[in-house]
Amino acid sequence: MADDHSKLKGPDLALGIALADLADGGKLVGHCDGEPVLLVRRGAEIFAVSATCSHYGGPLVDGLVVDDTVRCPWHHACFDLLTGEALRAPALSPLACWSVERRDERIFVGEKRKKLSPTARESKTGASPERIAIVGGGAAGFAAAERLRREQYQGDIVMISDDEAPPVDRPNLSKDYLAGKAPEDWIPLRNENFYAKNGIDLRLGIKVASIDVGAGEVALANGARLAFDKLLLATGAEPMRLTIPGADMPHVHTLRSLADSRRIIAQASAARHAVVLGASFIGLEVAAALRTRGLEVHVVAPGERPMERVLGPQMGDFIRALHEENGVVFHLGDRAASISASEVLLSSGSTLVADIVVAGIGVRPRVDIAETAGLATDRGVLVNAYLETSASGIYAAGDIARWPDSHSGENIRVEHWVVAQRQGATAALNMLGHRKKFTDVPFFWSQHYDVPINYVGHAEGWDKIEVEGDIAARDCLVRYKRGGQVQAVATIFCDVESLEAELAMERGTA
Repeated sequence: MADDHSKLKGPDLALGIALADLADGGKLVGHCDGEPVLLVRRGAEIFAVSATCSHYGGPLVDGLVVDDTVRCPWHHACFDLLTGEALRAPALSPLACWSVERRDERIFVGEKRKKLSPTARESKTGASPERIAIVGGGAAGFAAAERLRREQYQGDIVMISDDEAPPVDRPNLSKDYLAGKAPEDWIPLRNENFYAKNGIDLRLGIKVASIDVGAGEVALANGARLAFDKLLLATGAEPMRLTIPGADMPHVHTLRSLADSRRIIAQASAARHAVVLGASFIGLEVAAALRTRGLEVHVVAPGERPMERVLGPQMGDFIRALHEENGVVFHLGDRAASISASEVLLSSGSTLVADIVVAGIGVRPRVDIAETAGLATDRGVLVNAYLETSASGIYAAGDIARWPDSHSGENIRVEHWVVAQRQGATAALNMLGHRKKFTDVPFFWSQHYDVPINYVGHAEGWDKIEVEGDIAARDCLVRYKRGGQVQAVATIFCDVESLEAELAMERGTA
């Protein structure tokens, strides 16, 4: 216990601090009863909450206070300063809150307050549905089920997933978990008791055959039928498969599920040479993870630079140099022609030794069920601002949803974990009749060794890239502009600037 206390920073807030030490709009980290506490002052109000984000432990003192909320600098979670409630993904758990008292121009932090159950909001459209079905066990599906119960929804929730594992923290599968730096008990979004405790009927390893829109039923592949009053489609995306000779060999992998990551880890433990096909975010995160495990890694991709389509040439050159500094060998402007038990033959005629091959060549949205049901689709499932499909009472969220983005003025589909979580939560509110438009600015992060890249907005194209700072020095903000308007911003170790860019996009002042 003494060791824990020795790591605490700042003053003991139970003993009080001078009011003058906390400026209006300021933040200060101290501790109370052995726990780190963040103090935030807004005018006459002073809030005391946990000092670290409930997602990955980001330091909230380095974040951004917006009205009566605080945003995490690492992955843009957002919390209510008064109640501690997690308002935005990727955080799902609330912050602890403490009572605060002012006496004689001093601030004292008192007892930790009991967690308050969120109050159920009154529906704008009458009675709540008796049963909500969720098809998909990923980010959007889980976030919807969790939010329904957080909103005190009392009806049935049935969650159908063709995965064998309960919902997991998918970004970790290609990052710390694959690198061997995160234990497996970090990976589930919630333990198995969560579903029973919250009355969520989670059905794993079950495929949906079709949806009968008129009858309000889901037909399962095992022949069963499930009636619903409201339905969320959150089927996600699936990895694109190689079609070259040898693509079906046992040492050739894609990465989407926990089972995929486990298989790669098992083979990597006995492997020395890895070939990664594709220089996408997933591909390069896998490359970094396997290098961390000590494997020799070669990356093969058809483009001139890694990730140039999303991040542009300057960032692409930096990412290549970063990986080369860590021992990755690139074969750009080339493709795999065939795979044997021990080698990958490239189109250029070169051969690469390969004990393990991981293909990260993209994903495609799983829209077959929606198309068969007659829902409107266009390179995804078309939804309105409330995430409702062309069929009343049926919603879509996550990788399959193409929605009217209020920031770009275009219909977009985004394959980001945080977007899927936030859409799932918004869809949950709308299935309960709250008529909440989805207006969140897209956000994702990518990790390469010890270098994080944060990205807010959405730029399918640009006519100008502006760089502030020094990309090579790992201290930069990059703006992607079209027609003079900022479409997206990428940052490296400029966390507050990333949060400020997100806020500007939200307010239309970017």
